[in-house]
Amino acid sequence: MPLPSKEEGHALLERHVQDGYQRHHALMVATAMAGYAGRYDADNSLLWYLTGLLHDLDFESHPDLHPAEELKWFREWGYPEDFIHAVEAHAYGYHGFTTLPQTKLAAALLACDEICGIFYAYRKLNPVRYGEMKPSSIKKKVKEPAFAAKVDRRTIHLGCEHLGVSLDDHVANLITFFAVLE
Repeated sequence: MPLPSKEEGHALLERHVQDGYQRHHALMVATAMAGYAGRYDADNSLLWYLTGLLHDLDFESHPDLHPAEELKWFREWGYPEDFIHAVEAHAYGYHGFTTLPQTKLAAALLACDEICGIFYAYRKLNPVRYGEMKPSSIKKKVKEPAFAAKVDRRTIHLGCEHLGVSLDDHVANLITFFAVLE
């Protein structure tokens, strides 16, 4: 089966992910990826969106193996290799995964995944719309290891490096992309 439609992707998310935060996280990452698709690969915006939306599909059911199970599913379902590579590379350094991002798609997913947790935590403490956040405030939180302590800053920086974007520009881009989430 080729990639699902956007609607089918959301149905897959609802079937496999019950936690409200995880669903919101998936939507944030999908939104970020769609934004970057517009800059790097506009002809494949559905691929980028779905990569962000479905990148944690097995996290709830297999947190200690993630993303091993979903990689099996994606291969069985015949998803494109670029999609599969990006999902595998987003787990760099976890559960034995050592694949570095080799494409803009994979680099963007690595850069966007963890930083969404910082944006979310910042918003929980500061009632401001995502699109109205100040880049300096988010960058400050990235530098504070105690803030959203489970967020892996190493992968954010690695993703930015492979994407070829500075952290400053990445944060500013995400604020722009996230304005549609309001």
